[in-house]
Amino acid sequence: MTTTTPAPPRQAAAQLATVAALLARDLRVLRTQSGQFLVRVVMQPLLLVFVFAYVFPKIGQGVTSRSGGSGGFTTILVPGLIAFVINFQGIQSVALPLVQEFGFSREIEDRVLAPVPVWMVGAGKMATGAIQSILAAAVVFPVVYLVHARGAAPTVHIHNWLLFILVIVFSSLLGSAMGLLIGTIVEPRHINLLFSVIILPITFLGCIYYAWATLSPIPWLKYLVLANPLVYMSEGLRAALTPQLGHMPTWSFLLALTGGTLLLSMLALRKFQQRVLS
Repeated sequence: MTTTTPAPPRQAAAQLATVAALLARDLRVLRTQSGQFLVRVVMQPLLLVFVFAYVFPKIGQGVTSRSGGSGGFTTILVPGLIAFVINFQGIQSVALPLVQEFGFSREIEDRVLAPVPVWMVGAGKMATGAIQSILAAAVVFPVVYLVHARGAAPTVHIHNWLLFILVIVFSSLLGSAMGLLIGTIVEPRHINLLFSVIILPITFLGCIYYAWATLSPIPWLKYLVLANPLVYMSEGLRAALTPQLGHMPTWSFLLALTGGTLLLSMLALRKFQQRVLS
């Protein structure tokens, strides 16, 4: 009696169906925790916009910018905060659950029992994180756009839909790839260092509160921050939403986002497979 192996197309279809089932499970869990998701996504951007775009103008302490007035700063802030939410949500939604699964319970072993290559399990986690990042961007965009005092309204419009979609998608994939890499290489006992050592520097040096071009008076910092993926997310969204303020050349941030997503995904999936099989 001989056994036959599935034909490659049939096998590939079965693997894709398995990954889709894992993805559907994660999204179902997200739906049951939708309230927590909304609070986690909205709270920090809402507080920042409330203070800078509502409280400061009301008390006569508006933040000025080269474009003039507190409204100019609000215009700079909106794309940066959307980029921050995308990146932070991608890292958090992948890294934190993964650290727990690699922990004492070894829940990850249940996942990798699925009839697919180990790297596809990691790719499924990246896809889940990217979807959550896109949903987070859709939720936070109206929040950061609409919360402001009179006279401090941001001048933000989607000037290029194709560019806007490309930046959102690749930023979400890049953030989730970062989450997969961090969740794979960080030990559970060191997870508290994630925010102080990784998230905090990325945030403050990610061109959220200022445009990259305005760092010209500090040339060493202007080029040092190019190692930060959040810079390209912020500048890409500024190109799509606020091109009147100036931004990094389009080819440069698109190249960084696409190339960074590809390289970081390959590295993260490789480390994930090594960690699972070790």
